[in-house]
Amino acid sequence: MSQFLVPDMTCGHCVKAITAAVTEADPAATLQIDLPSHRVTVTSQKLSDDAVMETLREAGYTPALQAA
Repeated sequence: MSQFLVPDMTCGHCVKAITAAVTEADPAATLQIDLPSHRVTVTSQKLSDDAVMETLREAGYTPALQAA
């Protein structure tokens, strides 16, 4: 499980876009999204932290990995 800060995630459309991008890269991934705090928690056996960050960048966002 990894947590990312995505400051430019601001609305429900962003949540849907991020969810779609990550689950396209790993259909078994689970996400927990806290829109008010701009935090996305991803649990994936397939995607590394760098892969999740690249997936979020490709979706148009600027993620930062949060320390555990």
